[in-house]
Amino acid sequence: MPPVVLDTAGPLLSRYDVIFCDVWGVMHNGETAYGPAGEALARFRRQGGTVVLVSNAPVPADGVEQVLAKTGVRRDAWDVIVSSGDIALKHVAEQGYQKMHWVGPSARDYKLYVRLQEPQAALEEADAIVCTGLKDDRRETVADYRDLIEGGLRRGLPFVCANPDLVVDVGVLRLPCAGSIAAEYERRGGNVFWAGKPHPAAYRTALLRAAEVAGAEPALERILAIGDAVRTDMAAARGLGIDGLLIAAGIHRDDLLVDGRLDPARLARLSASPDASSTVAAMAELRW
Repeated sequence: MPPVVLDTAGPLLSRYDVIFCDVWGVMHNGETAYGPAGEALARFRRQGGTVVLVSNAPVPADGVEQVLAKTGVRRDAWDVIVSSGDIALKHVAEQGYQKMHWVGPSARDYKLYVRLQEPQAALEEADAIVCTGLKDDRRETVADYRDLIEGGLRRGLPFVCANPDLVVDVGVLRLPCAGSIAAEYERRGGNVFWAGKPHPAAYRTALLRAAEVAGAEPALERILAIGDAVRTDMAAARGLGIDGLLIAAGIHRDDLLVDGRLDPARLARLSASPDASSTVAAMAELRW
């Protein structure tokens, strides 16, 4: 059966103790906060729930919080943040990489880069590649990184993908992310560490952070994942064995929305994907 289509999420949210919520596409669009989403999560917390924001942003949690503040997301909408940037930094430290070749916009993602071993290494001298995104995501494509991919493969370098998303919506623009380069690197036989959803490190880390907030690890059946992407958010829910709520106005808006409303037939087709098997409900935008 396809997920049930909701106009309001209040009754569904009230069945859970913990929410793992995506950020970009659910809480804001990169430019402006979605007010009803913030109000829904704040109300959930007022009723005793715990909210862990789980972001594939390639920066530490304080960088995610800066964007939340900039876009106007209300601060009472979450308890803690788990970011792909922090997961990537933890992995780098565990692996002991010392000479890393950086790929990405260093000015935008400086909060991650300042925590890496400096200076960055040339590809020919590196022991790993760390990628936060395309250097110019408004002009470049994966094809512009052919030499990087071939050079890394030739040397057998591990590739740390600090943002597993393939694309991201910034206002009305859809831009490529680090995951698009990593996917090609992996497709050609390279070793990729994916530091975020849908891979296990993301929701496992969120589970630990939820336990810290609540004082005990929550039961999986009392956790709801909210996100706008089947490939990342809903697949991560499936991997952990928790329920999912799909928000249609994000990545899948062209697939699911007709005149701003969620089309049940389109939802049924999309939810046929194995990655969507834990999705219990869907709605156009998150609201109580």
